[in-house]
Amino acid sequence: MKSYANKNELIHAIELSYSKYINEFTAIPNALKDHHVDGVDRTPSENLSYQLGWLTALLGWETDERHGKEVVVPAKGYKWNNLGGLYQSFYDTYADYDISEQITLLNQKVDALCELVSNLPDEVLFEPNQRQWATTTAQWPVWKWVHINSVAPFGTFRTKIRKWKKAAL
Repeated sequence: MKSYANKNELIHAIELSYSKYINEFTAIPNALKDHHVDGVDRTPSENLSYQLGWLTALLGWETDERHGKEVVVPAKGYKWNNLGGLYQSFYDTYADYDISEQITLLNQKVDALCELVSNLPDEVLFEPNQRQWATTTAQWPVWKWVHINSVAPFGTFRTKIRKWKKAAL
C-alpha cells in the first residue's frame, strides 16, 4: 500500500484519484445509470453509491467518536466478513438519485474528507491507536483507513466504470 510523507501528499492523492474517477461519469446518460453489463459487477449508480457509502461511513465514524458516541465499524448490523448486505444498503440509499445528484453528493463527501485530513493533527493521522474506530488488530493509523476508502477504490472503480462504458456506450 502506498504511504504518505504528510497530510498534503494524502490530500493530493485523494484529489487526483477522485478527479480521474469522477470524470469518467460525464458521458454516462442518466437513463443508463442502472444498466448492468456482463463482466462488470456494478452499474454506474452502484459504483457511485459504493463510494458514497464508504465515505459517509468513514466521516460518520470520526463524527461519532468526536461526540463520544460508540462507533460501530463497519456499520451497525454488519461484520467485516459479510459486507454484501452493507453494499446493498449503500445501493438502496442512493437508488433514487440521478447520476448528477450522486456526483454532487460525492463531491461534498470528498471535500469533507480532505477537510478532515487537513484538520487532523499529524499524530492522529499517522500513528496507530489514535481513534477507537481505526484501532483494529491490524493497528492501522487513520491515514490507511482514508486511503483504502478513497484513493484505492477511486482507482479500482475507475477501471470498472471504464470497462462498463466500453460495453454499454
